[in-house]
Amino acid sequence: MNRSQAFSLGLRSVMPILLGVAPFGVIYGVVALQSGIQPLAAMAMSSIVFAGSAQFLLAQLVAAGAPLLLSAGAVSLVNLRHALYSASVAPMLAHLPRRWKILLAYLLTDEAYAAAIPHLMAVKPNSPQSTHAHWILFGSGFGLWAGWQVATLAGVLAGAQLPSNLGLEFALPLTFIAIVVPMIESRALLASALVAAAAAVALAALPYKMGLFLAALAGLAVGTALTARRR
Repeated sequence: MNRSQAFSLGLRSVMPILLGVAPFGVIYGVVALQSGIQPLAAMAMSSIVFAGSAQFLLAQLVAAGAPLLLSAGAVSLVNLRHALYSASVAPMLAHLPRRWKILLAYLLTDEAYAAAIPHLMAVKPNSPQSTHAHWILFGSGFGLWAGWQVATLAGVLAGAQLPSNLGLEFALPLTFIAIVVPMIESRALLASALVAAAAAVALAALPYKMGLFLAALAGLAVGTALTARRR
């Protein structure tokens, strides 16, 4: 397997997932504009931050006028799961130069990881294929990144034609529900989701969307405790 074959494999693997991700990119572009984010800033967020759930959360926090420090903390908390992805692929990428590690870290998302990891795990260590295995992750990450930019642009263009008082706040919770529900595969995850949801409702009156931040911490605490107890 050479570079082009590995890149093509990663690209093909992410295409089915991209069909499901694209609508969320469009919704993000619309929601960002409805939240008061300028079109250029909305596009820059997709190309620089490149994290769908974090972008939705940040748009909501901007709309609420949340302080910068709180927004940064909430986005960082949402993206902590990427550290787990990095840890699992780190042994396969240890031989790469720093520039490659930085690029792949930037492109590493839930969907790109899910598309690439089965193929990466199938590559035997120290085999000829392992030399170009990172191109699989690059292909899936690049495919998702390019699709996300196009979807965001479509959402920004559509959002610019909509009245500012349309009220699309419902899109954010619906998006997170669609993302989270398929991932609930154990009692610990179910308990985390229920506790976080209950806390978010109970603390909804707190200013600057602090309730979302505290609800996320509560869900993490419950999930961690139940997982540790089970072990």
